[in-house]
Amino acid sequence: MQFHPLPQPHELSQREKEDAMGAYLMMFAATAVGLPLPIINLIAAIVYFYVNRSKGRFVRFHALQSLYSQIIVSLINSAMVIWLVINLVNRHPFTNHFWALLITAGVFNLIYFVFSIVGAIRSRKGRFYYFLFFGRIAYMRVYAVRDEDEMVPENKPPQM
Repeated sequence: MQFHPLPQPHELSQREKEDAMGAYLMMFAATAVGLPLPIINLIAAIVYFYVNRSKGRFVRFHALQSLYSQIIVSLINSAMVIWLVINLVNRHPFTNHFWALLITAGVFNLIYFVFSIVGAIRSRKGRFYYFLFFGRIAYMRVYAVRDEDEMVPENKPPQM
């Protein structure tokens, strides 16, 4: 399998670096707005990806990596919120399973926050930062050469 070449930091515009960094930072803003509704973060990540996916492979990679990792965190947080609401409405006691999920959700959120901060810093410098598991998937999706692609550098029209 062939891959498009990775851009070097000096080849990226300041705008591309900032847009890539935004893929990670928008998660913090969405968390502040939608704290009781974790699905808001996922919606924000989807919107950010679709708005910025045409701004180059570098931006698309970081937005997609952020989106993929946000899916897992949003699902865990949503399960936690749903379980909490059900327990509060039905006045059920909080079991050890509930507390285990709460701790798991906290650990996943902490890991995601740390990875997002590092990803934002690295992308702002024009560097790649690969999340565990999600980085490889995003890289394969964005940088793999497909039949319809030509090995032409980004943002440059093919020579006639």
